[in-house]
Amino acid sequence: MEAWATRAARARDPHTSNFAQRIEQRLWRYSASRNVVKRWLLEIISWTLSAACMAGVIVMLYVYQNRSIPRWPLGLTLNAYISVLEKIASAALLLPVSEALGQLKWSWGPWGSLLLIIRTKGRSLAALGACVTILALCLDPFFQQVVEYPEKWRLQDGKGQIPRAIGYEPFYSSMSFQQGFQTMETDQSMVGVGYRFFFGNGTPPMTFGKGMRAEVPLGCPNSNCTWPDYETFGISNECRDATDRVEFRCSHGPMDWIQMPDADPDAVKDYTFPNGTSCGWWLKADKPLLMTGYNVDRRSNHSGEILLQRAQPLYDLFSREFMPGYTPLLNNSRNPLAHVIIVSGEEAESVHRNATPSAQECILSWSAQTMQSTYTAGGYIEKIARAFVNTSVGESHWRTTVIPNDNNQMILYDYNNTSFIDNNTHNAMVALFDDVFPSTYTILSDDKDAQPMMRWKWWKTITPYTRRMIYNPWLYRNVTMHMDRMASAMTNMMRSAPSDTETVEGMAYDLESLVDVRWVWLSLPLGLLAFTGIFLLATIFRSSREHDRGQVGVWKTSAIATLLYGLPDDMSKKMTSTKADETPRAKAKEVKVKWVPIGGWRFSGNSIPPSFKGSPSSS
Repeated sequence: MEAWATRAARARDPHTSNFAQRIEQRLWRYSASRNVVKRWLLEIISWTLSAACMAGVIVMLYVYQNRSIPRWPLGLTLNAYISVLEKIASAALLLPVSEALGQLKWSWGPWGSLLLIIRTKGRSLAALGACVTILALCLDPFFQQVVEYPEKWRLQDGKGQIPRAIGYEPFYSSMSFQQGFQTMETDQSMVGVGYRFFFGNGTPPMTFGKGMRAEVPLGCPNSNCTWPDYETFGISNECRDATDRVEFRCSHGPMDWIQMPDADPDAVKDYTFPNGTSCGWWLKADKPLLMTGYNVDRRSNHSGEILLQRAQPLYDLFSREFMPGYTPLLNNSRNPLAHVIIVSGEEAESVHRNATPSAQECILSWSAQTMQSTYTAGGYIEKIARAFVNTSVGESHWRTTVIPNDNNQMILYDYNNTSFIDNNTHNAMVALFDDVFPSTYTILSDDKDAQPMMRWKWWKTITPYTRRMIYNPWLYRNVTMHMDRMASAMTNMMRSAPSDTETVEGMAYDLESLVDVRWVWLSLPLGLLAFTGIFLLATIFRSSREHDRGQVGVWKTSAIATLLYGLPDDMSKKMTSTKADETPRAKAKEVKVKWVPIGGWRFSGNSIPPSFKGSPSSS
């Protein structure tokens, strides 16, 4: 007896009991307390911890929503943060549910707790706890679906830079003089661009990234740059179908279209155009011009020669006076760089069939263009939103002066104007287009081995210039597109010039993985948190009422009640089967047992009358 008292005293002495014993004693005192909050303190703390973890997840998602993925120390990621808090929240959520279910089983009895959900069909308080326990298995996948990381364009600190032309004056540094008169060498960079389009397909756009290769020296510090609308000085083109400006007929007269004129017997180096009869499509003017056709004379040096295509300016090459008798389709530029009609029969066979040719009237002019530019993933996209051209039509600003040289073998012309562009610049650009407008594309016969030749630089009256073409861009029906591309390439050359340009700054973007929060996936975790709180409060309320009436103690999941209060001896004997073929388990199925704290054990069944063990004082 003294030894037992000594062990009991040691158990009560905090200095002699270990840490685990002290915790167990503290929890037992809380469970046995008459204070409702103390009896359920651990469950309340557990539910609060689960709520705090979910709140920590929500706050972090709210802070980083639509922002870049956070970079935390030790490589911790947002998903890891959510996963850790989710695990704690899930575990903390199950404790109050399991304890509440454990408490409710004392009201239902051991066997009734097993058939709780089936028999109640979800209509009891315990069924809510059972559903929460099952649905808690889905917390992990739901939390993992809350966050995804789409890539979106985000504004960066850097600026995109793109040039725009505010003028074009490339000639002041290369002035030269001849016989006391100022002459100029045409900008060789612009000549290179023009010749690529005059005698070939130009510089076709090259696919690069998500757009085309940029033809201007732009700068973009990131993978995407967008510029606000900006204006640049450049060249614009406009074309119209001019089929109604030509007519078919046969006519006799000077054949100025032939490939190689005849030598003038009265001069050493000059050439003349012989007369002849030609059939084909003629330009409607006071002095009609054969645009595409063939010579029908026999026994002549040019018999059977075919004119496949002709590009004819609508003004005199030297005086710049407009062609008499021709009614233009386009007359919306006061000082065009070129105003030309291009007619093509395409093939010798179609020319001989007198098929209707394709005809385009085009005009190239200085313009102020409003540009829209974007650069994405290495590809450049450019669009001309608007183009302003000086459309004031009136008396020409050009004045020409004939200047003979000493031996009268060459005529020089001095052009003067007062237009919005510098005289020298405009003069040099006009001279560049004068190289190819006018020009003719002829073939000596319809022999398949015959090679067509272009005759160009008509302003040189001494020696005809001819050129063999690998690809003649003026021969086909895509003249309008070709002229548009040439105007764009020349504008880009002006924007790339070392002078008369300035930089336009734009916004730079880069792809970043952002935090996209899909809040709907938090509905289940927050719903379970709310249901668990309701379930816990309802269980606390019910168990408190039963405890106060002396019906059921607050035992929760503890097995102490069954260990302290076993079945009485007389009931154990009654549970023993008297039949040979009946087992104790079969007998137990017919018995219902319930522990009443004040009244003791209560038994009922088919073969056992209700009985009680103990008394209110002993229980």
